[in-house]
Amino acid sequence: MFDEIRFNKIERLPKYLFAQINDIKMAKRRAGEDVIDFSMGNPDGPAPKHVIEKLIESAKKPKNHRYSVSKGIYKLRVAICNWYERRYGVVLDPESEAVATMGSKEGYVHLVQAITNFGDVAIVPDPTYPIHSYAFILAGGSVQKMKLPYDENYEVNEEEFFKNLYKALNDAFPKPKFLVVNFPHNPSTATVSLEFYKELVKVAKKERFYIISDIAYADLTYDGYKTPSILEVEGAKDIAVESFTLSKSYNMAGWRVGFVVGNKKLVGALQKIKSWIDYGMFTPIQVAATVALNGPQDCVEEIRQKYKKRRDVLIESFSRAGWEIKKPKATMFVWAKIPKEFEKIGSLEFSKKLLTEAKVAVSPGIGFGEYGENYVRIALIENEKRIRQAARNIKKFLKEAKE
Repeated sequence: MFDEIRFNKIERLPKYLFAQINDIKMAKRRAGEDVIDFSMGNPDGPAPKHVIEKLIESAKKPKNHRYSVSKGIYKLRVAICNWYERRYGVVLDPESEAVATMGSKEGYVHLVQAITNFGDVAIVPDPTYPIHSYAFILAGGSVQKMKLPYDENYEVNEEEFFKNLYKALNDAFPKPKFLVVNFPHNPSTATVSLEFYKELVKVAKKERFYIISDIAYADLTYDGYKTPSILEVEGAKDIAVESFTLSKSYNMAGWRVGFVVGNKKLVGALQKIKSWIDYGMFTPIQVAATVALNGPQDCVEEIRQKYKKRRDVLIESFSRAGWEIKKPKATMFVWAKIPKEFEKIGSLEFSKKLLTEAKVAVSPGIGFGEYGENYVRIALIENEKRIRQAARNIKKFLKEAKE
């Protein structure tokens, strides 16, 4: 009898493709094998010392153990706005244009829940971080995919992007209500210029759709590249919101602290839905996050330099192993085209073989969408010694494959 009961919303979600890699990885570890794990973007370092100390100090105060504020304590929202003004010259109202969230992923999903009507269409570039698409599906909407065009240096081909965007706008029915952008991009590491956002705001106003921008990796940039914000564009707040997280910049992934800022209507919708479904983050975490945003930022630079060094070591050692990969300018990932001899089997089977035979775990590109095929995402979450060991394993693996 109960077998006939259906959960249609959950059935719209596919099986999590990355689970196949995770199952193999866990089986190997249970068998005592040493797996070098680049498969998940999970920072491996601690949060800054002064932030941890503030958390401890705040947690010792009994009043801070009560329910908090769902949209974030006022001091944190002020810190968020001050961070934007210092970094981008963007002035925001902490009451109506900023909301603290339990990580940017939670904020994004709840924003989509709040603003999506049944049948609404969102355009999402492909490849993409999976929740960027499936949040709309969970909310009863649908997704119009468009190919994300970028060159071998992982720079978005802006002319091609807008060509693809107009095609997606014309192909979709009903007319799309939202566009999701995420630069620096996960998984491809692709970057854009401020001029790109200027044109995007013009198109959004002309075609009447909202923009949801995710800049989770804004601080992790290299070789002179600086991440722009869409909110730097005049009039962007009319049609855009932007999300950020402290997970990567401050090694605070498990703390679950992020925020959404920008358009008052969209931010207000997120504030309202959060007031119904949560009581906000643990207050000491919010106090510590305030210190992170307001305090010295040398810790962010140290974290950035750590990822840059790992990137350089990986690109160089993998190249010597026989796997040529282009150097990205941003994020904590490397987006690597799989070696030519494995193109026929695709990214999922290549990832399985790499894990089974070389004991190196990566994320198959197909898990990020159709246009992620023939790539894998490598997270820079292992230290330099482990990266070099992975290169030695891969060299042996590639040599045996050729033979």
